[in-house]
Amino acid sequence: MEYVCLNHDIWFVIHLNMRVLFFAQLKDVTGCGSVELAPASSLSTEQLWTELLKQFPKLDAHRANVRLAKNWEYAAPDSRFTDADEVALIPPVSGG
Repeated sequence: MEYVCLNHDIWFVIHLNMRVLFFAQLKDVTGCGSVELAPASSLSTEQLWTELLKQFPKLDAHRANVRLAKNWEYAAPDSRFTDADEVALIPPVSGG
């Protein structure tokens, strides 16, 4: 949760949600390009996958080949994800 002061007397509370982006075949698997999660606390990589698989069980077939990115950088296996993060599931890509 983030508090924003518009002037000296008025404060607003902004509720942030984690945005998770899906690309390529993962869009087909999930049926959407993105989803928002509202975790109560930070999530480990494993906890994030658990939450995603609850909503999208078919992602499990792709998990071994998907890289996670957090705020436009590849995420380390021990990364923590918060409600302020943008997460992307990056499937394998090929080029030529």
